[in-house]
Amino acid sequence: MNIILRPVVTEKMEHLSEKLNRYGFIVEKTANRLQVKKAVEEAYGVNVVSVNTMRYGGKRKSRYTKAGLIAGKTNSFKKAIVTLKEGQQIDFFSNI
Repeated sequence: MNIILRPVVTEKMEHLSEKLNRYGFIVEKTANRLQVKKAVEEAYGVNVVSVNTMRYGGKRKSRYTKAGLIAGKTNSFKKAIVTLKEGQQIDFFSNI
């Protein structure tokens, strides 16, 4: 089972990575901090100092169309913010 689903690449996360050496990842909902730390260290070859996790619940969404009201829900997910050892970094765009 792969713990890391995808990295979070937004302007806010880029700012955090430049200033505080923190990187964000969308991870499996059942993963704990130790599993996330091990997965990041194995995947990117860096030393992880700390891991902060947060769970996001799905939001209810609705829109009006010609056919009427369509209601649905976005998926829930878990996000991990990983702080790396000083002097190390992860380059998500190196293999593009």
